[in-house]
Amino acid sequence: MKITQEFVAAGLRRARYVTNERVETALYLALVLEKPLLIEGPAGAGKTEIAKVLAELLGTELVRLQCYEGLDEARALYEWNYQKQLLRLQADEQQGLSWEQLSQHIFSREYLLERPLLKAICSPRKVVLLIDEIDKADEEFEAFLLELLSDFQISIPELGTVRAQERPVVVLTSNRARELSEALRRRCLHLFIDFPGIEQERRILELKIPELDSAMAAAAARFVNALRKLELAKQPSIAETLDWARALVQLGAKEIDQASIRTTLGLLLKHEGDRALVESKAGAMLARR
Repeated sequence: MKITQEFVAAGLRRARYVTNERVETALYLALVLEKPLLIEGPAGAGKTEIAKVLAELLGTELVRLQCYEGLDEARALYEWNYQKQLLRLQADEQQGLSWEQLSQHIFSREYLLERPLLKAICSPRKVVLLIDEIDKADEEFEAFLLELLSDFQISIPELGTVRAQERPVVVLTSNRARELSEALRRRCLHLFIDFPGIEQERRILELKIPELDSAMAAAAARFVNALRKLELAKQPSIAETLDWARALVQLGAKEIDQASIRTTLGLLLKHEGDRALVESKAGAMLARR
């Protein structure tokens, strides 16, 4: 499979992922240079979707590691199958084997439970490895990732170094909940994705919801764009915009007015304070369109 810029652009179009040349170029370079791609931006701007689109584009598996505070190597890399090891120990002890002989058996790949990172490294074919919301993990875990991101290998004390058979395509996402280390940034190609502008979001709505007429798609895009300019606890994501637009279609709304906003706002806003703020400003926001 020859990777070209047109191949990437065509794949994005097939996946109905609306973006721009800057994003297309970053994806192309990440693929041909085999560098991890670090995507930063607000929550809900479409960062995770890029990894899914890349897996579809390459016709391969998406291996996802969801990060959270307290994530450790056992959950991300591997665990030993302790029950299976114990059964083997009990069986081998009856044969009078030495510890050296026993350990050779129980600390082999047969007794290893692969977690996402090891699974991606050991895959016989190229996969897309998504390390989602790396900013939620601890700094210690981030440091642990450096060997993987630099050399595409992992060290397991009992087995030694495990190197990738096929380098995975690595995508890391961050909502910037904390600052990432310079060591991690150096190993990655960087891309920032913000919420789309009005025209781009209109195109997304028309592509994803063909039953939504063009006038409603444009009005919805303008209204959501105006929402994101307010001081909200949580700005509406692209996925929430799509849910809202689908609800308008199901309700048979012919225009976006105060009545339709009031009955469907819970699909866009998930904090009561945000809802109250928008309801108080909805009339003025609609008048400015």
